[in-house]
Amino acid sequence: MKHRIVVLGAGYAGAITAGRLARRLHRDDVEITLVNADPDFVERVRLHQLAAGQDLPRRPLHEVYAGTGVQVRTARVTAVDAEGKRVDLTDERGPQALGYDTLVYALGSTVADHDIPGAAEHASHIAGKEGALRLRARLGELMPGARVLVAGGGLTAIEAAAEIAESHPHLKVAVAARAGVGDWLSDKARRYLRTAFQRLGITLHEHTDITEVHAEGVLTDAGHIPADVTVWTAGFRVHPIAAATTLKVSGTGQIVVDATLRSLSHPDVYAVGDAALAPGAGGIPLRMGCATATPMAWQAADALAARLTGRKVPQPVIGYVAQCVSLGRCDAIVQRVTKKDEMTPIVLTGRVGARIKELICASTLWGVAHPTMLMPARRHRLAPTTTEERPRLAAL
Repeated sequence: MKHRIVVLGAGYAGAITAGRLARRLHRDDVEITLVNADPDFVERVRLHQLAAGQDLPRRPLHEVYAGTGVQVRTARVTAVDAEGKRVDLTDERGPQALGYDTLVYALGSTVADHDIPGAAEHASHIAGKEGALRLRARLGELMPGARVLVAGGGLTAIEAAAEIAESHPHLKVAVAARAGVGDWLSDKARRYLRTAFQRLGITLHEHTDITEVHAEGVLTDAGHIPADVTVWTAGFRVHPIAAATTLKVSGTGQIVVDATLRSLSHPDVYAVGDAALAPGAGGIPLRMGCATATPMAWQAADALAARLTGRKVPQPVIGYVAQCVSLGRCDAIVQRVTKKDEMTPIVLTGRVGARIKELICASTLWGVAHPTMLMPARRHRLAPTTTEERPRLAAL
């Protein structure tokens, strides 16, 4: 009987975890199943490009994992039974059930509307491929001079506003943010950002609370801001599936895990990516984002493989290196940060910054598209105790 590992979600965290596990464990001992609603890998950090009208190459997951031993199932997760070790799915055949011995939960996050009236009904978003494609179609319908308002002041908002303004110079692009746009960046980076926005003709409405979204724009604490299209980029929330289980979750619905990404309440469950509340450098919880998805995937896969094969469990501390913000295709800000994600004075901008940002995105994608080439093959057999326990675990 093989040890059944089920990975839910094929974003950066889930996709890399599945591939790394296939490289670490002997396929005679384990069965790795990767479940994802989309048949393709979605490069989320480029969805603002897709929305702005650029075409991204398809990367079918069946091709990505061909020959690795990872089984890909295209299905939507509807529930997780953490006590019965079962996942409920739905696909073209209808409802399905999938049992597991170890679960890796990587369902990621989606757009958060913060219960703002009208946001869900009237605003577009780029939290997923479908949303980005709908926004792309809507932008393509706009006449010259039409107004696009990006709601939010974080990384996603900045990149979306810059990409839309550069790709659609005939549109009037504005940003409305509760605080200052990019106000967490260093002084040098903030100055550069404002210069870039001025060059792109982007209007800023800072320190502005949006209280309602409607078809013709938004209402704020300072009045009405007209818009033909509102793009909602004011944060993310995790999918509610984990919160509906017996898993220990935080107030945000994230699964609470230890430094090895193992659930504190269910040792047979690991959580990676946006779905996990994990400690980083200095014990500070890691923020949602691609910057932590890859190291979390490495840590979870290596820890799980070590436990199954009876080896020492590695526990490196996950820290940050930089924050990268694209400002169109030929401009970017690369902000150097400490391991605790604190800003430093070191900033690279312009074409150099854009090349570095592109290199980082491309290397991350390469790691997903070549999941078993990230390291030499070191497949280990499962420990005898693990083999003996498998029939008992499967019966629980």
